[in-house]
Amino acid sequence: MTEIKRKGSRSTKDIPVDILDKLNKGEIETANLVEWLAIDQKLLLKNVLHQTNRSKYLEPIITNIEALKKQTVNTINETIGTSLFRLAKLENDSELFTIISAHKSDLVRCWATYTIGKNAELSISEMLDQIQPFAADKHFGVREICWLAVRPSIAKNLNESLTILSEWTKHSDENIRRFASEATRPRGVWCEHLEILKQNPELGLIILEPLKSDNAKYVQDSVGNWLNDASKSDPDFVIEICKKWKEISPTKQTTYIVKKALRTIEK
Repeated sequence: MTEIKRKGSRSTKDIPVDILDKLNKGEIETANLVEWLAIDQKLLLKNVLHQTNRSKYLEPIITNIEALKKQTVNTINETIGTSLFRLAKLENDSELFTIISAHKSDLVRCWATYTIGKNAELSISEMLDQIQPFAADKHFGVREICWLAVRPSIAKNLNESLTILSEWTKHSDENIRRFASEATRPRGVWCEHLEILKQNPELGLIILEPLKSDNAKYVQDSVGNWLNDASKSDPDFVIEICKKWKEISPTKQTTYIVKKALRTIEK
């Protein structure tokens, strides 16, 4: 999959009608967050199910969406993915995952990540192995959703997850390296906190240390944010780590990470 080159609109009202129509039909990827938020996921679902001869799945999924206390892009996304997983299992529909995981639409691929994250039959090792291609996806939306999809399982199997993800920090793909950090942030974004890491951030060093001078800004931002999360509950730990890193790794990459890590402490 190649990175999308089309320039997206700056506001929802500026999205051309033909572009929005293609987005809702699943014919193209979103170019930016504005387009990502503008998609009517229920309409996209209807179109995808019709295109794949699975329209019978539509009504129960819409019912699940309507039952949500709060309908947001993320809650709808998760509900659709979870519902597709359950329906496919009920119908013995082994082809569905293959279809949605390779779909042109980035939002449809997001649904696929939840069919992995909600599969209680998978061990954490199997789950992370299956989610890795989505961590490497060239679309920002899929990369952000995929770690959200498996974070509850990471939280339940934290030590094993940290060990597995520590190997990801050596990967040649910066997106996969970034996943290791982003998925384990103590506070994270749009998700429950990892209380163990808030109170014992040193457990995360198995992931952070190999990334302390990563060349990719995308990874640097995540590592800096990880430590900034930790600084809100254990500032002394973060101050000490940053001091150590500046001494043993006097690079511009580490300097950038340290500045980002300490941004709220040094205000």
